[in-house]
Amino acid sequence: MENKKRQEARQGRPVPARGAESGRKANSEAAGARRSSLLRHPVFGRMFAAYGISVFGDWFDVIAIQVLIGYRWQASPLEIALVPVCMALPGMLLGTAAGTAADRWNRLALMRLCDVLTALATLGILFVPNLYGLFPLLALRAALGVFNVPAQQALTRRVVDEERLIDASSLNGLASQLSRIAGPLAGAAVLALLSPQACMLINAGARLLSYGILKTVPREADRGPEPAGQAKGKGGSNFRREWREGWALIRRTPPLLRAMAFALCGMLVVQMIDFQFISLFRAIAPDRETAIGWLLAASGVSAAAAAAANMRFGPLRRSGYGLKLGGSYVLIGLSILLLGLLPTGASTAALLGLGLLLGAGNGLFMVTFNHALQTQTPANMTGRVFGIQGTLLSAVMLAAPPLGGLLVQRFGPGPVFAAAGLSILLLGAAGFVFGRTFWKTTPAK
Repeated sequence: MENKKRQEARQGRPVPARGAESGRKANSEAAGARRSSLLRHPVFGRMFAAYGISVFGDWFDVIAIQVLIGYRWQASPLEIALVPVCMALPGMLLGTAAGTAADRWNRLALMRLCDVLTALATLGILFVPNLYGLFPLLALRAALGVFNVPAQQALTRRVVDEERLIDASSLNGLASQLSRIAGPLAGAAVLALLSPQACMLINAGARLLSYGILKTVPREADRGPEPAGQAKGKGGSNFRREWREGWALIRRTPPLLRAMAFALCGMLVVQMIDFQFISLFRAIAPDRETAIGWLLAASGVSAAAAAAANMRFGPLRRSGYGLKLGGSYVLIGLSILLLGLLPTGASTAALLGLGLLLGAGNGLFMVTFNHALQTQTPANMTGRVFGIQGTLLSAVMLAAPPLGGLLVQRFGPGPVFAAAGLSILLLGAAGFVFGRTFWKTTPAK
């Protein structure tokens, strides 16, 4: 039969493609089965559920804190800028150490501890009288998050097969963005009926529920790293050696180094205005405390769609880093630029439309960037790489928000948002155009 097909091909006659078509169909069905089976994975499925619940609670908290400091306490743009600084300082001081810890210690235990302590710190926020009482508790919660994120990423890298890492990243991104839809909408409803403190209580409860789900995962599911030659000793010299190994890996892995550099260039601009959204909304929606919730919910819808498309749509799934990272910054930059041009009293429809644009860029960026870090990193070093990335982002957050606050206080939120959006748009366009040269690696098989 094979000889006959080869002979027909040489003679110019068409060869039946039934086998190829059935093979492609079988491969597609197998890929779909692998993606759905991730949610039934005994470890990842429960981690996914715990993560989804905790990020859902986080969005209640985000809405509550922004309304509390922006509308209730009437903080100035510069005072608002101090909030991300307090949240970034622990990452700057502890990020790399937390990543190393995630590669050496039991990750499940670390994640459980972080959930419990985060719930307690959130309950403490209920009793703060002003912005300056809020700062220490926000810093404490940020420090716990610094340890939680590398532990989660390292455990995902260990328990999920490499060919399914893009699906794991997409599922986590989908959970995050679905929470971004439901959280702001539900948070806005709770704000209208009750108070910001009620939103914080819900967040604390979500963290405790996340802890309960993680308790159902056997401790033996994470046996810790066993690479040859890596001691699990607790000496400071081992800790420093592993920290240097993480940085050395990044330097000698060009796709990883370039992805981090590109992301941080954009984050430098994004973080200048990220916590100034409440200043912008005080200008364009002065009498609507919940307007920012509509923007966040709309962005969550499109971000979830982007994460789902990245998981299900073959051409997007196989696209290179340049297309997806560059394209995501184009969408983010365009939406921020147009937000900066909105007049006072802008309609809800305009906010929803720009929220959809913003979320599509966010969803595509987060899934692609996290997948790039995971696939370019050996399993035993994932925690260190994510910890280093967190340290670098924290360094950006220490410098960018105060600068953004000063600019907003001097020129107003509209012009600053427009300029920031244009900068991100141009960076994304450069990544989109020169991506094939910049990244010669395709993110998914």
